[in-house]
Amino acid sequence: MAQRYDYVIVGSGINSLCCAALLAKKGHQVCVLERNDYLGGCIVTAEITLPGFKHDVLSGFHPLFVTSPNYAELADDLARHGLEYLNSNKPTASVTSSQQACVLTTCRETNVRAFNLLASGDGDRYAKTMREMEGDAEFTFGVLGGELMRVNMLWLLIKQFRQRKLTGIIDFLGDAMLSSRDWLSQRFHSPAIQALLAPWILHTGLGPEANFSGAMNRLIAFSLESAGMPIVKGGSDKLVQAFVGLIEECGGVLTTEAHVSQILVESGVATGVVVAGQESIYATRAVICNVTPNQLYDSLLDRQWVPDNILQQAAGYRYGRAGMQIHLALKGRPEWLEKSLNDVAMVHISDGIDSVSKAVNQAERGLLPEQATIVVAQPTVIDPSRAPQGHSILWIQLQELPSVILGDAAGTIQIPDGGVWNHQVREAYADRIIDRIGEYIPGLKSAILHQEVLSPADLQAMNINLVGGDPYSGHCGMQQFFFWRPLKSLSNHTTTVEKLYHIGASSHPGPGLGGGSGYMVAKHLMGSA
Repeated sequence: MAQRYDYVIVGSGINSLCCAALLAKKGHQVCVLERNDYLGGCIVTAEITLPGFKHDVLSGFHPLFVTSPNYAELADDLARHGLEYLNSNKPTASVTSSQQACVLTTCRETNVRAFNLLASGDGDRYAKTMREMEGDAEFTFGVLGGELMRVNMLWLLIKQFRQRKLTGIIDFLGDAMLSSRDWLSQRFHSPAIQALLAPWILHTGLGPEANFSGAMNRLIAFSLESAGMPIVKGGSDKLVQAFVGLIEECGGVLTTEAHVSQILVESGVATGVVVAGQESIYATRAVICNVTPNQLYDSLLDRQWVPDNILQQAAGYRYGRAGMQIHLALKGRPEWLEKSLNDVAMVHISDGIDSVSKAVNQAERGLLPEQATIVVAQPTVIDPSRAPQGHSILWIQLQELPSVILGDAAGTIQIPDGGVWNHQVREAYADRIIDRIGEYIPGLKSAILHQEVLSPADLQAMNINLVGGDPYSGHCGMQQFFFWRPLKSLSNHTTTVEKLYHIGASSHPGPGLGGGSGYMVAKHLMGSA
């Protein structure tokens, strides 16, 4: 007998899990299909270096999730299934090549005092920024957290128009369009504060020259001060396990090694999916796909259901810079030259706006950056259980790399024919990064028990949505964001087929471990069911 469910969800990333949990809690029969041999998408915890060292292989920190409507609605259920968050009051910091550190805490008064010491008035300007964010929160989070072409969004805009008037709306949008460079340069006089905030724009898939990157800088600073840097006790896979427990408790089914090869469509309506090597699985209410637009319109849908303009737009969907992950198992705990960094959750090694801009520019021209912006996260500062007693791990991320290498800006790494990320290039570039971190943590190299490096090619091999090693499943510039993500001719999370929905990082509101698109689609479906 054919398998039938109310909803079939393709892919098991955070958006899929949120969507499935919300629908299952409402009594709907849900089936989640994952092509890999594990659930969770980019949420993976594994002992990839040595036994006892638990590394979050891809994503690792969850400030977006714990502040999301998903978590507000599901927190008690997830806790009942074993989810526990740990946090830090020192979520982030930066350190420059001159060893000048700047720390952001979860206490506004502390931040204001520290920033005023760095440059007269900078702390006061920071406080003003945070107050502005509080005043704009309804509008900002409403736009980022809601489907853009729904009646609710229209009412939000009408309310904002009444409050702000036309000139206020124009002023708000004008400020939002500022680049990170413009906003940081205008707002803060201290290079240390600029260096603290500038690298965070990379975590949105943007660069410091991009339109709207200044608004994202403000949003991130506000979120970090408000939410800190929460991680899951014991590893992020515990979040996945909690979701699985909740979904199965509500009668849902989750299956791994289920490669969906086709979406079944009858008379323009999605009716189910074909799973390679298995019987078809049918959906009576909807099929929901957590994929890239290329997968959806080039592969999963038969050509007859994809108009020419959509096919062309999908072919033109642009992917962003590539990423790299380096995981270190360490003997003992890292000791930074700048002691204030020893208990910070995530440190950026960067000389500020110009440094980030240069590395981004080199990567976008196909070069290995000479001096990358380095993300050094210290999970064992928050959760000592991630490593054997007395030892630690480091989670290192690079976000300014080319998918295809045309050269090395430093001129020391030989690039293979075709610009591929082979073993030699991967390890040579990782060595460059480790050597540089060693300038800030002098005993680092001698403390390394084992290291594991994931190049852009490795990231794509792990997760089909990370095309070219792009950790954000698509370029996040304005031309491919908001109304235009994923494609300009589609609205909300609908597709060219009725009862087929598109979620995930390639859809609005874009990447980030918040589960936003899964939440929006679940709420829409529950409202229309």
